[in-house]
Amino acid sequence: MIESVKSFVLVCLIFIEILCSAGTLTKNQPEVKTGDGTLRGSEEKAVQGFSYYSFKGIPYAQPPVGPLRFKAPLTPKPWHGTRDATKYGAACAQFNVTFVGSEDCLFLNVFTRSLDPRANLPVMVFVHGGSFAFGAANEFFEPEFLIQHDVILVTLNYRLEVLGFLSLDIPEAPGNAGMKDQVAALKWVQQNIKQFGGNPNSVTLFGESSGAGAVTYHMLSPMSKGLFHKVIAESGNCMQDWAISQDSIGRALRAGKVLGKDTNNVNELLDFFMSLKASALTNLTEVTLTEDEMYRGVPARFVPAIESKFRGIEPFITEHPVMALTKGRINSVPLMIGYNAGEGIALVAYHIAKLDGFNRNPSYYIQKEIVNKVSEAKLKEFGDRVQKFYVGDRNMTADDGAIIRDLQTDITFAYSGHRFASLHSEYEKVYFYKFNFVTDLNVIKATLPDLEGATHGDELFYLFSNYITSKIYQNPKIKVIVDKVTKLWANFAKCGSPTPDNKLGVSWPRYTRHNKEYLNIADNFPSGRYADRERMEFWNNIYKEAGLPHIAS
Repeated sequence: MIESVKSFVLVCLIFIEILCSAGTLTKNQPEVKTGDGTLRGSEEKAVQGFSYYSFKGIPYAQPPVGPLRFKAPLTPKPWHGTRDATKYGAACAQFNVTFVGSEDCLFLNVFTRSLDPRANLPVMVFVHGGSFAFGAANEFFEPEFLIQHDVILVTLNYRLEVLGFLSLDIPEAPGNAGMKDQVAALKWVQQNIKQFGGNPNSVTLFGESSGAGAVTYHMLSPMSKGLFHKVIAESGNCMQDWAISQDSIGRALRAGKVLGKDTNNVNELLDFFMSLKASALTNLTEVTLTEDEMYRGVPARFVPAIESKFRGIEPFITEHPVMALTKGRINSVPLMIGYNAGEGIALVAYHIAKLDGFNRNPSYYIQKEIVNKVSEAKLKEFGDRVQKFYVGDRNMTADDGAIIRDLQTDITFAYSGHRFASLHSEYEKVYFYKFNFVTDLNVIKATLPDLEGATHGDELFYLFSNYITSKIYQNPKIKVIVDKVTKLWANFAKCGSPTPDNKLGVSWPRYTRHNKEYLNIADNFPSGRYADRERMEFWNNIYKEAGLPHIAS
């Protein structure tokens, strides 16, 4: 890492640029020549004291506006002169309390400690979560914690909700525009990251929640083949109900009706959607839920869809993720995957608000994938078994916070994580984890019911610095934890193993189907076998009886 901007270092950087067309540095304003034009970034000071280079708001595709709405992104148009890259680009259009963002949002950010093309640093590309409906690559995901370990961090925006995931099963709106945005960003990385000191042959794709769903989709998509080399999936994957679109056309028609267009003609509907402002095409998930969907699963519904094949249009994915994985039709790369011990804490209040419906019909606990496979009688039996397993011979109450935490952890994140790990381990090495650090960095947990465990999203504050936790990080004990956690992630990105040596004092065993080894990311980092075994085996038996792929013995 470059520790300062002393004149000697400046001279060296300029000399390197002359010799090998690297970035330049003028008055703390580094410049890099990409395939589309020259970018001027900034030199920043990390909280740890080192300097690094920041390039923000880089267009990786043309703005998906006008006739490009709902379509796959096009390569960016070159620009003349030098483009300012010191500020984040606009977030993609979304509803977050109010409408925010823009359709002109396909930007990425690059953070690096070297601008020497010979540095060959491993690259980590992060896909943010947010139910495929909200979120952005912005100041919430600052790079210092990760890039201290000599990796490059890339963060990116992608189209969201209706604008990103409308699927009408016609060539003009086949679906998965948001996923195709991510592919375009990965292609940009392949073409340009060397100029930022990165190694295009060592790209780790990682994401959290729906971002984890996204990165595991890339493992199955022929469109993404060769664009990345390792994957980290935090609290999610593409096999879960909330990551797979159900009745895409019906949902779009309901959205049209809400907005004032009552039609069953998808072409008419598309014309109507094309005529609306972007702000109208947000915040449409909950108002398009069916009665069943109000209870079954979490409200993430404009999500990746299984596409039909149309002439001249490259699909992102054309078969169910479970089928693709079980048949071995995958981009076989090393995988690190896991979940947080108290994921479901974030869903306790949501669950309690719907308790009457769950107690009246416990089969709402059963995932849609199973519902589609079994009879109504079997579905009712499964629901009754879930009720009995978690609360016994009574109804659940608002006082059952810990039980709701475990139930929601299992059905929304944990079981599917185990299942994905088990299936993928047949083809490639897998490292499984359960995250359970609880410190002042758990800022999401601090706003929720007082229950044990790290909740959904808590691990992000151990991976990314931001304005919320800057003071908390000054605690020496917190710094040690953050350093170890980020070192595990960076080690995996560098060599495909989170603990390739004994320098961390941690030994993370490789996952096997027989023992189901995992690392408990908590005090002392103990390893174990088969996290939450009793609960996972309960769900595994249900999947077996439903005749679905499950956790292998």
